[in-house]
Amino acid sequence: MTLNEVELGQEYVIDAIDTQGDEEMESFLFSLGCYSGEPITVVDRKKNLVVSIKDARYSIDAELGAAIQVANK
Repeated sequence: MTLNEVELGQEYVIDAIDTQGDEEMESFLFSLGCYSGEPITVVDRKKNLVVSIKDARYSIDAELGAAIQVANK
């Protein structure tokens, strides 16, 4: 499932990053710490997703959320 489909407050593990060949998007996600095997939590969902990765919080849009494939921890 993608990050856009997860429950708020539940921790997931990043399974894959699928940016459809968009190297700039992939590089940006990696700079945030989005790697396979990393835990990630959606802490808020309003206009954008607020995610917690490695003790930091980031606001990402739905396009980035769709590129992050996650699995239950």
